[in-house]
Formats: sequence, C-alpha cells, structure tokens
Amino acid sequence: MSQHQGENASENRKREWLRMLKFTLFSASAGIIQVASFALFHDVFHFPSYWMSYLPSLVLSVLWNFTFNRRYTFRSDADITRSMLLVGVYYAVFTPLTSFLGQFLSGIGVHDWLVEGINMLLNFVTEFFYQKLVVYRKTIDTNALAQRGRQ
Repeated sequence: MSQHQGENASENRKREWLRMLKFTLFSASAGIIQVASFALFHDVFHFPSYWMSYLPSLVLSVLWNFTFNRRYTFRSDADITRSMLLVGVYYAVFTPLTSFLGQFLSGIGVHDWLVEGINMLLNFVTEFFYQKLVVYRKTIDTNALAQRGRQ
C-alpha cells in the first residue's frame, strides 16, 4: 500500500468515526425527545397501554433524528421524499416489531421504562446501518455542507 493510500484509508476511518459520533449525539438528542414525550404520555397522561405511549414518542424522535442526520451526519443531498419514504419502510418494520415486543414484555412484568430502553438501543444500532447502507448509500457527503468542507 502506498503512503497516499494509507493516508486516504486513515482519513476515511477518521471521517467514519466522526460520522458515528454525530449519529450518536443526534440520536441521544432524539432519545431525550423520545424519553420526555414517553414520560408525558405514560406518566402524566397515563395512556392505557405501553404502545400508546411508545408510538407517538417514537414518531417525534424519528422526525427530529431524520432531519439532523440527513443534513449533518450523512450530509446528503438525496431527494428528501425518497429518503423519508425509505426511513418510513424501516419504521414500517421496526415499529410493529418493537410495539409487539414492548407490549409482550410489559405484559409479563418487565418494567415499561426498561422496555423503552431496550427498544431505543435496538433502534439506535439498526437505524445507523440502515441509513448508511440503504437510505444514503450513494449520496453520503453530497450536500452543500459537505461541498464547503472539501474546499
């Protein structure tokens, strides 16, 4: 491997670690939104079942997370409608699975807040790879922000 190739590989690793850090931080902020809204629905309004608190809190966090990760983490100029539809496909699978899992675990006595944490961790890990490998696969670092960074 030439020195130039080694520098490119090193730069790529650094860029990907930074991307993962950004995703983590934006996901943490979305997690705060999800936890706060879940607390509001579950502990203040006393929605009658786990999923009735989980679903609206998940939607709020998804909208937040999508907006910031598209612009700053993946720095993509991909069509927003297509990107949101692809994220919608992810959540069309993820949401029912975690809603049923959450309702099941809650029903057998697992504390709702532990279930919420499990679902949030599953979401964090699987969504990063889905967005990187599916949603923004061919458009990572293509928006104006990324272009300015190259100059």
